[in-house]
Amino acid sequence: MREHGSSPKQIARVLGVRPAEVAPLIRQVAAVQQSRADPGDRALIGCWVSPGWSVGLGLEGAGADWAATVPLGADEPHTGGLVQALIVRQERASRVTVCGFLVDTYCLGVKNCTGPLTMGAGSVDDYRRSFFRAFETPELPAPLELIQQLVHGAVAYARGLGFEPAADFGSTSPFLGTSDAPNPIRFGRDGRPFYISGPRDDPGAVRAVLDRTVGAGNYQFLTHV
Repeated sequence: MREHGSSPKQIARVLGVRPAEVAPLIRQVAAVQQSRADPGDRALIGCWVSPGWSVGLGLEGAGADWAATVPLGADEPHTGGLVQALIVRQERASRVTVCGFLVDTYCLGVKNCTGPLTMGAGSVDDYRRSFFRAFETPELPAPLELIQQLVHGAVAYARGLGFEPAADFGSTSPFLGTSDAPNPIRFGRDGRPFYISGPRDDPGAVRAVLDRTVGAGNYQFLTHV
């Protein structure tokens, strides 16, 4: 009856109960339906990306709305190809679900995922500031399609090099959803794989994979000592 537009009072009258008894049941049903829905279809609250995300990437054919996410000075390679992205979707009336991604756009793809985390809608701003605290300049609002193409494109690029995304990517990616449009992003540093070692990497193992998939001399690398 609710799906056909009946009000709580109309439902109560048909069932022979008080409207006060119907209202909580309607909320419970709505919560169950929301939890069973495809996470990618839930209402979008917002998307953000770290500044400098486009450094070294090709963006031929990218939409005009992407230009607003490329701040002045974005040609400076201080990011090292590491990008953070955050997406927030509606969970229920006053609750939201957040998912975060740490992306190596030059080589390894999605290195780490956060979430899905459910929290009160009023906590999003504080969480967002904490999530991007490693960057000196504030995070940038971004179109959903940009985040989708950035994350999924980096995963596809890394797989072509022989690297799989983080183990928890399977639980966060449904909230991201996918785009049917062609991906205009050219991954790698200026079109070539560029591996920059992180504190938890095994540089020797990564280079062995790259030697096998693209060949020695066809990629660049930087190893921190």
